Amino acid sequence: MALAALTLSPDRVLARLAALRSQPAVFAAVVAALYLVRPLLAWPLSLCSAVVGYGYGLVGLPFALAGVCVTCLPPYLLSRYASSDTESGVLGRLGGAGERFFERTGGARGVAAARLAPLPADPVSAGAGFAGVGLRSYLLGTALGEVPWTIAAVLAGQSLDRLTTAGLAGASVELAVAAGAVALLVLAGPAYELLRERRRPHQNVSEQS
Repeated sequence: MALAALTLSPDRVLARLAALRSQPAVFAAVVAALYLVRPLLAWPLSLCSAVVGYGYGLVGLPFALAGVCVTCLPPYLLSRYASSDTESGVLGRLGGAGERFFERTGGARGVAAARLAPLPADPVSAGAGFAGVGLRSYLLGTALGEVPWTIAAVLAGQSLDRLTTAGLAGASVELAVAAGAVALLVLAGPAYELLRERRRPHQNVSEQS
């Protein structure tokens, strides 16, 4: 992974992709391959979505969302496999913490909230895998939570005249704050229920005394 990241610089790949813009079919195939290898290169999701916006504009949004779901699968599947073989140690504790979180929120809601928050994509995928979130819930939560980030990246790519990493500033601070606020609202219900359950034993003790 380190060797690939050093030898395949984003600017070099983006320059070659820009040259294929006039060939939509070839461009689509190359971008699909980019989504598949993105986890190995540890590139941000917004980079791939911006490339889609550069080539197709807002019309490419469904393609970008599908690519986001596909490119987030490898970390999830690897972690899901690792969690089935690890019940102790750091990974076991990580999986246990994730299971408790998703028991409260539900799989799709918890993944969507994590995606909405300004967190790196691959750790979120791995956390869902360790916690044993079902595939359908994982994909649904990923698609819902990545909608605002993908739209912002596609629009950013659409506005570029030249495809470079310097021009891909990513989502704005305002979008990050707004998405984080929505994530908190999504988790407000489970957090309130948890607070009520923790306060209930104290109330019972007070009534008995």
